Amino acid sequence: MIVTAVLTVAVGCAERPVPPARSPYDAPQRLSEFALFEGDPRRQRAARDVVPYDVNTPLFSDYTTKYRFVRLPPGSAATYHSDETFEFPVGTVLVKTFAYWLDRRDAIAGERLIETRILMHRPQGWVGLPYVWNDEQTEAYLALGGDVRPVQWIHDDGSHRANDYIIPNANQCKGCHRERGPVAPIGPKARQLNRPYAYPDGTQNQLTYWANAGILEDAPLPDSAPRLAQWDAPRSGSTAERARAWLEANCAHCHNPAGPASNTGLDLFAAQSNPRAFGVYRSPVAAGIGTGGRKFDIVPGKPDDSILLHRIASTDPQVMMPELGKRLVHQEGVQLVRRWISEMDANGSRATRVGGSAAR
Repeated sequence: MIVTAVLTVAVGCAERPVPPARSPYDAPQRLSEFALFEGDPRRQRAARDVVPYDVNTPLFSDYTTKYRFVRLPPGSAATYHSDETFEFPVGTVLVKTFAYWLDRRDAIAGERLIETRILMHRPQGWVGLPYVWNDEQTEAYLALGGDVRPVQWIHDDGSHRANDYIIPNANQCKGCHRERGPVAPIGPKARQLNRPYAYPDGTQNQLTYWANAGILEDAPLPDSAPRLAQWDAPRSGSTAERARAWLEANCAHCHNPAGPASNTGLDLFAAQSNPRAFGVYRSPVAAGIGTGGRKFDIVPGKPDDSILLHRIASTDPQVMMPELGKRLVHQEGVQLVRRWISEMDANGSRATRVGGSAAR
């Protein structure tokens, strides 16, 4: 039996009813019906009851730029957890828009919005909803079956790039958002949100801002909360800390003791301190062709002999990791992981410590 309920979300000073869910995917056909943005939607400026946020190290998605937002029901708050994703009340809407800069060297050249993914907490659980932006960039429409959009841009090095960007269907959301069972958020964790954000009224640590805004309960001071390194910011951590952060963001939603790929025995959370658990001299369980003839996930000092590097550097569907969400190789992330493996000593103990910054 499907449970139905009427939820409300604030719009300005009034409340707009969200129709009861007749099925898990019952949702507005147009993104604008959520009233998430003010003014021109191309600017992705949050409405008054919507809070923008960012993460320390994001999942790579074919060089897209991402804009993240959260809206909680009026008068409610998420519950803080030091290790796990925050516990959000029914009625919460998490939002992530994917866009391409026309020229990554020059923001003035503008960008193209591709899709906005909604993760909605309904009474029967979380559901993922993909919305695809029209060519006029005025509206995004529900596309439960997914889509493919050809994109072009000028890359950081001035080269012209092109890609057939894949928008996943609603069922594919479950492939990543099942870190510990049912579909659920995976990004809003303390270690990812513990960073400053430039709000309209000034820059502030996100955990502090959420607590002061009344949408996060029991949050400690930022210095007492875990913090993940920023993969592309050398000042945020060592090579090991930043590489481990990249692997957590891109791989640990499956490769953890309770994830969909738990049978591999790999735990790629950044706080895992046992070298064998995160792949050092670990033999694959059922990788098949994905090994490329290699024997171990990580061979210290030998990145080219390591299955892990082989798979994240591939776009072959039978080899590549992650399996979903990319058509391109994240060259900069691969280089970082390569350097990390190269710096390891023979037993994997050197360059594996992540210290307190990545604790979970």
